Amino acid sequence: MMQTHSLHSLRDRFAPTQRMPVVFLGHGSPMHAITEGPFSQAWATLGQGLPRPNAILVVSAHWMTRGTTLVDVSALPRTIHDFNGFPDALYAEQYPAQGHPNLAREVVSLLASHRAEEDDTWGLDHGAWAVLKYLYPEADVPVFQFSIDMGQGLTHQLEIGQALSDLRDRGVLILGSGNIVHNLRRLSFDGKPEAFALEFDDLVTGRLIERDFDTLANREKLGSLLSEAHPSVDHYLPALTIAGASDQRDDLLFMTDSIDLGSISMRSFIFHPR
Repeated sequence: MMQTHSLHSLRDRFAPTQRMPVVFLGHGSPMHAITEGPFSQAWATLGQGLPRPNAILVVSAHWMTRGTTLVDVSALPRTIHDFNGFPDALYAEQYPAQGHPNLAREVVSLLASHRAEEDDTWGLDHGAWAVLKYLYPEADVPVFQFSIDMGQGLTHQLEIGQALSDLRDRGVLILGSGNIVHNLRRLSFDGKPEAFALEFDDLVTGRLIERDFDTLANREKLGSLLSEAHPSVDHYLPALTIAGASDQRDDLLFMTDSIDLGSISMRSFIFHPR
């Protein structure tokens, strides 16, 4: 079994290494981008402890494609406000980081067998900038996204992570943004966690610790619990990408391990070199 740590024990620094960690953050409501709370505080603490990357490659639940994996090659990715009905302050948020066109085109080549193509129209959706503003508030690290191909099965995202994992040795932080449990139909504003949310969160946590990624990418083994936790798997898939980009040399760290609004798991995890 791999070693696990708390955020507190690693808040000052990660082990010195040439290899970057890989990070999955449960991003939850867009309101966390403008609200001080335990989640935004944890993201800021994590950013202070992470090794400084040369670039950030983001897979977000909010860029979905079908039949292809798109990679944003724009030089100045726009800030996308992909939500409705929120306060004006949220729409005023900007994350003016530069892109990394050369590296993005390399990623297209790395994912050639996964039908990757260049794109210069996307930018940074709120799954990316809402957490990046806390990790790197100066927006001074180049960042770009790639999409989730919703036409593929769960194992596809594990394979994507594996194909990208060598970028970790080049100072690239691979960041996934979604939620381990994400069922907006079952939101409960009294805050009491739904039983299915606790069960699926526990299941995923245990399989991550055991590195049993095959189970996490197997719909039959996950059964009806997957459908209850994820009416659509878009918020689940980035977690598989990050798991796929990890390896046996990594230890595992969990943070923000709570259920928000009854049916959204805010659990985040980091695979980091020993």
